[in-house]
Formats: sequence, structure tokens, C-alpha cells
Amino acid sequence: MVAPIIAAKAYAAAQNVAGAGITGSAATAAGPDFGQMVNSAIHDAISTSRTAESQMAAQVQGKASLVDVATAISSAETSLQTVIAVRDQMIASYQQVMNMAI
Repeated sequence: MVAPIIAAKAYAAAQNVAGAGITGSAATAAGPDFGQMVNSAIHDAISTSRTAESQMAAQVQGKASLVDVATAISSAETSLQTVIAVRDQMIASYQQVMNMAI
């Protein structure tokens, strides 16, 4: 189950990505589409996971501090939770649309 605060943060992050640097009516016309935002979030989650893995490997070799590893793991976990929250909202929205009477 996704905590409401995680879903709210995911929604806020998606809004920030969609409206970054664009204001007014131009925000809807020039912003990225939903597929691009989801794709970007997934690539960000993959990137942070790889960073966390490399930090863990570096710590095992004695080349990184434990604080850096914990920070990288926390960042990867947050990115993954964001992607999961967006996915859950997409599924719920799809189910609502499918249950609509025509």
C-alpha cells in the first residue's frame, strides 16, 4: 500500500517536471507529455539504483564512506517509491475509466 504522503510527493514532482520554466497557458502546450514524464521518472529511478549499487561496491572495496552509501540507497529507495506511486495511480485511474458507464 502506498502512503498518501508518497503519492502527494510523486504528484508534486510530476507537476514540477511538467511546468519547469513554463508559466500560464504555454505550460500545457509546450510541456512534456505524460509518457515522457513517466519515461523520465523510470530512467531516473534506474540511474539512482545504479549509483547506489556502485556506491555499495565502492564501500566494500573501502573506497567510499558508509554515509555516502546510505545516502545513495535512500535516494534510490525514494525514486523507486515515486515510480511505484505513479504506477499505482495510473492503474487506479485506468480502472476508474474502465468502470465508467458509456
